Amino acid sequence: MSAPDSVKFLLVDDLDENLLALEALLRRDGLQCLKARSGEDALELLLVHDVALALLDVQMPGMDGFELAEFLRANERTRHIPIIFLTAGSADARRRFRGYETGAVDFLQKPLDAGILRSKSNVFFDLYEQRRQIMAQRDALERMTQSLQLADRRKNAFLGMVGHELRNPIMALGAGLHLLSRSRSAEAAEQVRGQMVRQVDHMTRLIEDLLDVARIDQGKIVLRAARIDLADAVALAVEISRPQIEAREHRLAIALPDMPVWLHADSARITQVVSNLLANAAKYTLPGGDIGLDIRREASQVVIEVRDTGIGIPPEKQAQVFDLFAQVAPGDAQADGLGIGLALVRQLVTLHGGTIALTESVVGQGSTFQVLLPFDDAGIPPADENAIAHT
Repeated sequence: MSAPDSVKFLLVDDLDENLLALEALLRRDGLQCLKARSGEDALELLLVHDVALALLDVQMPGMDGFELAEFLRANERTRHIPIIFLTAGSADARRRFRGYETGAVDFLQKPLDAGILRSKSNVFFDLYEQRRQIMAQRDALERMTQSLQLADRRKNAFLGMVGHELRNPIMALGAGLHLLSRSRSAEAAEQVRGQMVRQVDHMTRLIEDLLDVARIDQGKIVLRAARIDLADAVALAVEISRPQIEAREHRLAIALPDMPVWLHADSARITQVVSNLLANAAKYTLPGGDIGLDIRREASQVVIEVRDTGIGIPPEKQAQVFDLFAQVAPGDAQADGLGIGLALVRQLVTLHGGTIALTESVVGQGSTFQVLLPFDDAGIPPADENAIAHT
């Protein structure tokens, strides 16, 4: 069986001994020889194979070499195949003229000079291989161009969204300053200040997410890894996410194992992973929905699973869900933020030697994300260390 990238050539001769001799003369690594004993057999082979060169015997019973060449030139698929005629008969000017008229590139007289045949054939084998490499490079460049164009469109949409998301809190801060300058009521001023604090916190969170993505891409994030109990990081993540969850009146169900789950990880970054997943679930779940957070150990891995009853992700967009500039739920009125949360989560999980996947998503029914992290089963500390209440 030939290798997928082998160069194929066609030998056509009615005598088996000639076919074997020619194949032996031209044999080299990366070549596959197709042999045919008649013009009809040759045409059948050319229906399913692309060849770099056809070496045709002129004198054959039935369809001779000239007639076969005429068939090749008349067919769009085979018209560009180089043809070398091989003949044991006379090579007068009339026969040569007919051969070149049918599109031959050369006309060799038997008995053949092995060196000349090999040299001429290798030229066409090498040209074919170069042409194939050029076509592969062209296809790769086309795919790269399409990928860059898509990335550019996503980047432009992303930058527009960044401007929109940062403009809103800035406008709110400007309005708050204006109201503070006019307000004579301490109660009203305190209410305005509270709103301004929330807008500053929102802007800070957006900017920190942007900076984190840039730091990871530049290799500037260094994990402060230590042996941690995952429940501690989860508890903080829930605390961070709870205002957003409660604001939309979601029901949050948390399932933790009875025994501590140990990780060798950066506690702050694991908290960030879980809080981003919970925030994502809250963002894309209609008010009054359900969010579940399950932590469990499976073999040598820890599973963090976040599920929701949200709007779901269309099948055609599920492969893009972790892309930085992709928007999988455009137009959703509640989907504020830059949409980089999942991209950031994937990068942080990868830095910890783990994986994240969208394991299930149905439009109108919700999504489930699953994080797998390596379990740290080193010496377990005394029972009273790092103790937490699992409730």
